[in-house]
Parts: sequence; C-alpha cells; structure tokens
Amino acid sequence: MKPLSLSLLVAAILSASTLIHAETAAVTDPKDPAAIHKAEAKTSNAKDHVEAAQGSYQGAPSAVDPKAAKNMITSEGPPMTVAEFDQAKQIFFERCAGCHGVLRKGATGKPLTPDITRAKGTEYLKTFINYGSPAGMPNWGTSGDLTPEQVDMMARYVQHEPPQPPEWGMKEMKESWKMVVKPEDRPTKQMNAYNLENVFSVTLRDAGEIALIDGDTKEIINIIKTGYAVHISRLSASGRYLFVIGRDARINLIDLWMEKPDTVAEIKVGMEARSVDTSKYKGFEDKFAIAGSYWPPQYVIMEGDTLEPKQIVSTRGMVVGTQEYHPEPRVAAIVASHEHPEFIVNVKETGKVLLVNYEDIDNLSVTTIPAAPFLHDGGWDATHRYFLTAANQSDKVAVIDSKERKLSALIDVDKIPHPGRGANFVHPKYGPVWATSALGNEKITLIGTDPEGHKDNAWKVVETLKGQGGGSLFIKTHPKSTNLWVDTGLNPDEKLSQSLAVFDINGLDKGFEALPIAEWAELGEGPKRVVQPEYNKAGDEVWVSVWNGKNQKSAVVVIDDKTRKLKKVIKDDRLITPTGKFNVYNTVNDVY
Repeated sequence: MKPLSLSLLVAAILSASTLIHAETAAVTDPKDPAAIHKAEAKTSNAKDHVEAAQGSYQGAPSAVDPKAAKNMITSEGPPMTVAEFDQAKQIFFERCAGCHGVLRKGATGKPLTPDITRAKGTEYLKTFINYGSPAGMPNWGTSGDLTPEQVDMMARYVQHEPPQPPEWGMKEMKESWKMVVKPEDRPTKQMNAYNLENVFSVTLRDAGEIALIDGDTKEIINIIKTGYAVHISRLSASGRYLFVIGRDARINLIDLWMEKPDTVAEIKVGMEARSVDTSKYKGFEDKFAIAGSYWPPQYVIMEGDTLEPKQIVSTRGMVVGTQEYHPEPRVAAIVASHEHPEFIVNVKETGKVLLVNYEDIDNLSVTTIPAAPFLHDGGWDATHRYFLTAANQSDKVAVIDSKERKLSALIDVDKIPHPGRGANFVHPKYGPVWATSALGNEKITLIGTDPEGHKDNAWKVVETLKGQGGGSLFIKTHPKSTNLWVDTGLNPDEKLSQSLAVFDINGLDKGFEALPIAEWAELGEGPKRVVQPEYNKAGDEVWVSVWNGKNQKSAVVVIDDKTRKLKKVIKDDRLITPTGKFNVYNTVNDVY
C-alpha cells in the first residue's frame, strides 16, 4: 500500500445527484460503472493534474492506531466479519481519515456517516471507490491500490458506525510524560561552541527523527529520536529550547545548551497532532508551551521547560456560518502573539480562531473569532501584528489583528492556498506584501499588509504571479534577500516536483527561474521531491530538502542566495527523508 494515499469517497457519495447531473449528464444508470467512468473521463481530462497533489497532501495517513478504535459492527450495515472490519479500519485510517476525519463526520472531505452511505447502497459505493471522481477522489480500484475484494469491503465498511478511538486526557498525558533531565540538572550556560542561532532542525520524516545541523559548518550535530513524522519544530523565545511534535502527538523538548543537544523532556498529548508553540510575550518568555491535537480535538497548555501538562481544552463545537455541531474540529496552526500574552489557535473544521490568554491558566480566558472553515497554516506580516492564515478549502485568507484582537479581513484567493508561514517583502509598486502559494494551482498570491502606509492596498490581492504549477507547500524569502523561492514538491510532474522556482522581487514581471535542485543533488533513483526552502540566519543561503524514498538517498541542498548557484550538498546515510527545516534565529524571530 502506498504510504501517502489520498482521500476516499468525496463529493460523489454525498451529492451524487449533483455530480451525475452537472458533470455526467449522459449517465442514465448511476450504478453502471462503465458509463460513469466514461462520462467522468470527459470532465477529468479538462482538470489540472495538480488534483493529485492536493489529495496526496490532504489524505496523508492518520497517526491514530486503528487497533485502539473499538469495532462498531452494527446489525444495520451489510454483513462483515471481524477480520474484514479490522482490515477496512486499517485502510480507512491510513488512507481516508486525513480527509474525512476519524469519525467520518467530514473534514476537507465530505461526511461518510451511515445515514448517507446506507442510502447509496453497496453497489453504488463500490463504483465510486473503484473509479474515483473528478471532484478529487482517486480511482482506488482501477489504479490497483485496492483489490476488487477490498473495494467491496470498504463499500460495506463505510455503511457501519465509525469506530471511535479513545479520548486522551490528563491521566494519559501524565502517564506519557517523561522528565529525562530535570531543569535543576541542566546547564546554566551554553556548554557547546555551536553558533546556535544558525543551527537547523531538520525533520527526518519517515525515520521518526530530527537532525540538528550546524549552519556554519554544514555538519550534523546530533540525530535525535522523536515521534512519527515530525510536523514542525518551534523554538522558545530565548532560543534555548527546541520543541518538535510528530503526527503521533509526541513532543520532544530539546535543550540546545547541552554539550551535545538532546531531549530533556517528552510527552504524548494525544493520538494525532500537528502544532506546538511557546510563549513569546514580554515577561512570559519560555514560561508556557501549547500543543494542538487532531485527535482528540483539543489543545493543552504545558510548562515551557518541563512539558508538564496544566490545562486541556476541547475544541468541539459549532461551525462558523452553519452553526452545526462538529465532533472533530482539529487544531491546526498555532502562533504566539507578540502583542498580548496569548496563543493564537486555528480550529480547522469549525473555522474559528481562538485567542488563548495564558496570564492566568487556572482561570483561562479565550476569545473566539469567527473566520472560515478549514483553517490550516499561516504566519505573521512583517510587523508581527497581523496573522494571515489560510482557510484552504474555503479558498480564503483570514487576517487577524493580534493587537486589537479581531478579524481585519477575509480575503478571497484561488484554489487551496498553502502558505506555510508565507513570505513577507516590499513590493516595488504595492509596498509591503505577504505571499502564499497553493496546492490547487500555479498561482502565487500577493496580499497588501500595510493599512497605514498603503491603505488602498491593505488586505487586498494586489498581484497574482504565475509559478511552475500546483502542489506547492512552501514559499520563502528573507529581509536581506531580493529572491522569492517557491517549491512544487507535490506536483505530479517530476520536472516540477524536482525543481525550485525563484523570482526576482524587483522584477516579478519577468517570471521565474527554475533550478534543477534534484539534479544538483546527484542521488540516483527515486521521486526526489524538492521541498521547503529555508534561509540561514544571515539570509545569504537557502537550504532545500530533496525528499527521496525511505530506502533511497536523500539530501539537503544549500544554494547561494545571491548567485542562485549550488553551494553545498549535505549527504549522509542518516538523512532519511528530510523535509522541513527550521533555522533557530529565523524561527525564534518569525523571519519569513
């Protein structure tokens, strides 16, 4: 089975009549697989192939252990054996939960609850699992990913009640909490000679590790065992402590002052997670940390130097606009406010931004700002006052004024924006802007961010650039650079996924230059996806991951920012599937 499989039953199941009448009008029998497949081919050919990139990202496997979810084989659903149910549950958690949610209530994909699926019937469901749809569902059967027996099994499985994983509360967190080195036993000053501000934390995704790499010498300092598929690294305000969180919700607290930086505490905050950050407001530096979970849907505030859990808050609630209850609204991006002692928390499915005030965590104060559903990632403008965040499936960017603590704007953008943290620069014509690339198309959207100096341009799309293609995960620049770098690591076209586009900020109308990063790395066979450009502290180097298969050679490529020429290829057998890279100085100071 493929490790990064895509969503399962998308819009076709929920609204088959719309699909059939609008996109497959020629189909007279909705249960005729051949007719549906033929009619859908007409619409599929007209669609951009970047939909494969979207699915590859959105449908990443859930880190929830399927064995932990209790079976719910109901008499109302089609007959299934326990063995069949267990196998189907495994497939669903690995391939479908990322889009449809653990409880199948709908996330970026449509709901797949029994009241919907039973009304469609097994044969109908088998058709769409087998052939897919233009709405984004892969052709699981005809692609060979699922056998005919598995297609039939999945069609029956989704007609049963979804098995629910266990909750994860204070008891479970404290049982998982490990104090490797107590604060009083740690160094009182930096015990190594590394230029810590120019150290990179590099995610080794499939190894469940991170690599600490010296940005000056390009040598590996240490390989540290972490959780499954580390999602991000964040730094404490002082730059001493590194926090990494895996998709399995395990957090490692790493002390960079140690002679050999390593883990001093760890905790598991749930069964699946994506986000962590630490307090940055004056007077609260390094005091608190926060982590948000996908399952259970909640966030937890911890002590910043020990990870001891203090407060757990559920995010279950009503969706913006519809006011319908959602049982599984996952916590996406979290950033620490510079204006107030607050964490800014994105709740994905409900579309709400929470301002969590940590002045008194025993009497927690939370301000809720309605934005738009499917909030994902985002970052600060150059002043660190405004948080711009993508509601990616709503095709919007929300602007949160962290000083006034309100929504400043909700901006329409094109299909599935995915900024990472975005990129800030001064446009020659429009003044300060923040940029986002996209999973769903080749466009790079520039939004004006200066309501005082360039009022007419503020919170508007001032320009749209044409990049290499869709499937972009990250866009990056630096205050000392005139280059804008954009990856397309999830594009199905190898030429695009293995290269990096770079624009001259002072000549954006001239288009981009494509650099053959994977070719420079000289790694041999493999997908060699080029992802996540990241600057060093000085802003004169760009580090890029060449993400290959787990059993293939990967590398980190260092580019001279001024000349755009190859400077160094970092190769090491321990660099297994490198993806995200986080420079200490830039991460501490929100430089992007």
